[in-house]
Amino acid sequence: MNLEQQRALLTIALYAAFADGHKAETERETIRQMAESLCDAQGGYPLTSLYQDVLLRRVSVAGAVQALSDPAHRQLAYEMAVCVCDADGSQSEPERLFLADLRRQCGLSTEAVQVFEAQANTVAAWAASVPAVAPAPASTPLPGAGLFAQWGAPAAAATAVATTAAMVAAPAPVPATAQPPLEAELDKSILNYAILNGALELLPQSWASMAIIPLQIKMVYAIGKAHGVELDTGHIKEFIAAAGVGLTSQYLEQFGRKLIGGMLGKALGKTAGKLGGTATGMAFSFATTYALGQLAKRYYAGGRSMSTSVLRSSYQDLLAPAKQLQTQYLPQMQQKATTLDVAQIMALVKGRGL
Repeated sequence: MNLEQQRALLTIALYAAFADGHKAETERETIRQMAESLCDAQGGYPLTSLYQDVLLRRVSVAGAVQALSDPAHRQLAYEMAVCVCDADGSQSEPERLFLADLRRQCGLSTEAVQVFEAQANTVAAWAASVPAVAPAPASTPLPGAGLFAQWGAPAAAATAVATTAAMVAAPAPVPATAQPPLEAELDKSILNYAILNGALELLPQSWASMAIIPLQIKMVYAIGKAHGVELDTGHIKEFIAAAGVGLTSQYLEQFGRKLIGGMLGKALGKTAGKLGGTATGMAFSFATTYALGQLAKRYYAGGRSMSTSVLRSSYQDLLAPAKQLQTQYLPQMQQKATTLDVAQIMALVKGRGL
């Protein structure tokens, strides 16, 4: 796939991201930062100009489709657009209309995409609800845990900051008899989620990365529950957004890295494991998931007293040590990728084990 075709696919993905017309300014800014971080296959200029071209409509969906002469590339473009529209767990009416028009422009029949849509919709539907699960059991050792020793339970802010709409509502008081789980248990659970999400990012299936966000939601739910806090999906998404981790932008970044890194492939009807063994790239979702898990642990242990600004700065500080662990655990992620198949991924996002 040449640079023009890569840009065409990213153009369609960006149009899908803005199809509903209701992206918050914070999410738009996160998408812009994502575009800046992605370089072309030769390590050249960032794709910020493409982001601006889409917002100002200097490029069109029709022009991008025309640049994709290979029918397989057109189907891939449609699949990626579905994933982007489903990234927040549902499709709005404008998004459904956009996808229907894109399918028409790409010349795709309903039969050609129905298997993929069924898989993508299953993952998206799960993201709209939270299963009642305990923290995932973990057996992976945590030699890098010392990197996070500085992040104990936070003290309340010296000056109280009023909770904003971007924050999760305060939890009900935890009974005096309730004891939080050992910190080491949660650390192992967070590590397992991070390794799994890193492995999912290494898979070539166009929809595999869709499972990452639902698993992050599942992880945050389990951490809150371990601290006696019952959460719903809306609250968890607000917490993730308050930390500065965009849902749509996160998926777009994973797609962009796969595309530009040559890791994106067609694997419909095949098991993920057959292709996962060839994955050699860096799975950045490990660091995102690990830092988010550590932030959630700190936040719920401290009574959710942090403001949005403190949440965001804390998350950014947590990313640095998480990226060190990301390199350390890459072999485990690569090995995990060879063991995953479609059925396992579906079971994971539905809450049946880790």
